[in-house]
Parts: sequence; C-alpha cells; structure tokens
Amino acid sequence: MYSTTGLTRERIVDLCVMIHNVTAASERRWPPILGLFKSVTVALTYMRRNRVQAELAETYGVSQPTISRAVTGITPLVAEVLGEYAPTADDLDGRAQYIVDGTLLPCWSWASHPELYSGKHKTTGMNVQVACTLTGHLAWISDPVPGSRHDSYCLSESEALMGAGSHTWLGDREYIENNMITPFRKPAGGELLKWQKEFSTQVSKSLLENSGRAAAGALAGGL
Repeated sequence: MYSTTGLTRERIVDLCVMIHNVTAASERRWPPILGLFKSVTVALTYMRRNRVQAELAETYGVSQPTISRAVTGITPLVAEVLGEYAPTADDLDGRAQYIVDGTLLPCWSWASHPELYSGKHKTTGMNVQVACTLTGHLAWISDPVPGSRHDSYCLSESEALMGAGSHTWLGDREYIENNMITPFRKPAGGELLKWQKEFSTQVSKSLLENSGRAAAGALAGGL
C-alpha cells in the first residue's frame, strides 16, 4: 500500500478520519460501492502514480466512472484537510540550513499545454520545489510551476525566499545561479581546479547522505 499511495495504512486511516469529520452525510461524494477508505486509496494511488482509471477499475472490481467519481470526490477533500499542514516560506528559519530539490508531479499530456512537458523527465507534469532540514524535517513546499521550467527558475519564482538565508542552503548544480552552496560546474573547454573538485565532491556527498534522510523524514511526517 505504501508503494502505491506514499502512505502507510495507518496514515490512510488517519486521513479518512479527517475527511469524515469535515463532511456532512449529505456531502459525502465518494462512491458507496468503494466506501471512504478504498476511495481515498484510489485517489492517492491515482495522484501518486498517475495510473489509468480503467486499470484502477479492474484492480478494484468496479467501473471506470466509479473510479472517476472517487478521484473527483476525494481529491478536493484531501487538499482541504491537509492544506494547513503544508509548510510555507513564512515557516522557514533564516538561521537554519536546508536541502533543496525539485520534483515533477506527473499529469496527463494535453496537446494544448506543451509547457507541461519536462525534457529532463521525458513526461508532463508540474514542478514543485521542496526544502528539508538536515535531519529530515519537511520545511517548505513551493507552489507548482509548469514542468518545462528547470529547478533554478522554479526556485527563483518564490520571491519570499530571497531573505531567508538561502546562501547557506545545499542544492545540486541546477541551483548554481541561486546563491546557494552547490558543486562547481565544469567550465566549457576547461577543467575544475583541484580545490574545486574536492569542494564539489564534499557537497555532492553531503547532498547524497542528507537528502536520503530528508526524504525519509518528509515521507514519515506526511500527516
């Protein structure tokens, strides 16, 4: 269940309780044949994996329209009950050091929206920037930006971060132009100096070690 939804069964149960508590009986828009728990699981799976609705219908033994109703009914409720838990730029500590990275939230491909296509990921979606502390605490999530934009641009769009001490933050080479601690980029037709190579190695090592803990902490604290 965790691999398909990103949440453990216990976390999904907690989410179901939150949704149940904010919806009156007459407003419960999930399909009765699935019930709340399965409807939430379907919606989370759809959002995380971008699975075809007909495929989900086969998995749960229902029709495609039923899956569509579950996704349509549950998605806004998830946003409603979890919105207050999404950390914003105002929550950042200017004295703290953060690891920053971007991720692509996949979506359907629309011919009329080529700006959603990410050449890096070879698929369509929205780019979201995430900052975590070195101990794995999720500290900030950006607003989504069309997937064709690279991470450096997406981070620069978050103007509220400019005074948050970002010069101490760690990021990969995509953030070189953002006044952060990053590995050096090899100059065209040249080589990095010895100290630049050593510095880049240390930064990359720190990113690799700490980003794993940060990602684990962020997922563990999803609710």
